[in-house]
Amino acid sequence: MRWRWRGVPLDLLLAASGVGLDLLVSSGGAGLRVTVLLHALLAGLPLGFLRRHPAPVALYLSALLVYTDQVDSLTSNTAQILLCLAVGMTAYRMCWRWTLTVVGASWIATAINIADPGIAFTSSAWMYSAGIGVFPALIGGYLRRPAARLEERSITPDVLLAAGGAADAVLSTWTSWHTADLPVWVVGILAVGGGLSLGVVRRVPGAVFLLQGTLLVVADTFMPSVVNTCMILTLIAIGVFAMRVASWMWTGLIYFAGCALAALAVVEPDVTTTPARAIVLMALVATPIAIGRYLGARQAAQAAERLRARESARLAVSQVRADQLAERERIAREVHDIVAHHVGAMVLRAGAARYAAPDGPAADALNDIRLTGHQVLEDLRGLLAVLRDPERDPDLPADPGALVREAAERMTTAGLVVELDVAPGAEHAPLVARASAARIVQEGLTNVLKHAGPGTAVAVTVLPLSTPAACPSRCATAARSPPASRCPPPGRA
Repeated sequence: MRWRWRGVPLDLLLAASGVGLDLLVSSGGAGLRVTVLLHALLAGLPLGFLRRHPAPVALYLSALLVYTDQVDSLTSNTAQILLCLAVGMTAYRMCWRWTLTVVGASWIATAINIADPGIAFTSSAWMYSAGIGVFPALIGGYLRRPAARLEERSITPDVLLAAGGAADAVLSTWTSWHTADLPVWVVGILAVGGGLSLGVVRRVPGAVFLLQGTLLVVADTFMPSVVNTCMILTLIAIGVFAMRVASWMWTGLIYFAGCALAALAVVEPDVTTTPARAIVLMALVATPIAIGRYLGARQAAQAAERLRARESARLAVSQVRADQLAERERIAREVHDIVAHHVGAMVLRAGAARYAAPDGPAADALNDIRLTGHQVLEDLRGLLAVLRDPERDPDLPADPGALVREAAERMTTAGLVVELDVAPGAEHAPLVARASAARIVQEGLTNVLKHAGPGTAVAVTVLPLSTPAACPSRCATAARSPPASRCPPPGRA
């Protein structure tokens, strides 16, 4: 597969953090020997390939765990921690076959690591060796689901951080609780509380850092064997603080405080401080800050990209809306300039001819043309107003019944034989329904006059919608001339 440079800084930071973690766990007060540095490189550098090839890295760390356990190297502790991370990443990125293979390999390697020569392997040890691989696999599988994408307001990452912190604090320190100068129950509460505090580290990173620093000082005083675990939790709090807090001033203060805590926890009183050890210590604290800053920048860039996408979508919708309104305005202007002009000219000429012509049928026809033209112009103005402002409520007639009677009278004058029957209950229908029925009656009578011609008998019946025998409104007008009634049977409209 072709190498892609995107994300390489994160891979380098992961490798550096792995090396720094092993130097923290393995060096102790023995100094920085060549063997310790070599084992740190063997354990940490493969993390640079973890995002792209998690399953091979997990299998490699399983083998490294067995090897370091056989040579009695403290790097086995680092390999055990990194193996959990690799198992979770495998479950997140790979298929279930690879996940089962990696979980099985981690189970075997963990069992070999915790087994002591000459001591029987207990059921608790089997459960511990199985759980230390299954738990990160469950977390990785859960995060793999599309529904598990972490939201800013979601508590899922907080729950996972709390569970992971508590599991790490308990599983890595419980064997040393009885060796502390404090009661076992006090040590247990401190361990569980320190791990669970990671559940709120995204919300209050500064407070969690202070808590972890306090627990680190307490552990260094009363239980030195668990100092490394407390240091790991403190480094996690530092990384989250750098990711969530944008201020470089506060990040610098946290960095120097972390260096002081790391020096207190890692450097023994009888160890001579050398420039090399100081550089390793400072790099160890700088690694989670660099990772946190990188992830924070990535999150900020993604949030900005999502904001730009939403803004672009909103602008696109607004532009489409503006184009639609402009098109409706153009149509309204053309209708007004063409149709309204010709209808107005027709009404004006009909009015002039009405006053010039003698009384009689011709004068009545011209008067009807003038009145109808005026009504058309009023309707056209309402239509143009709706075209220009789609959100405006259409102007409804105050008395739709009068429109029905007027349409019947006009068609009677034009030559139709109209029989109008308006039921009393129809007047109580909603205004919108009565206005629609009036328009349908007008259109129906016009169609009868156009297609059947003068002399056709027409029956118009307006009934409430609740009447079972009522004809639907779209069939309210029917010609009595052949063919038979155009109104469908009740219930089929």
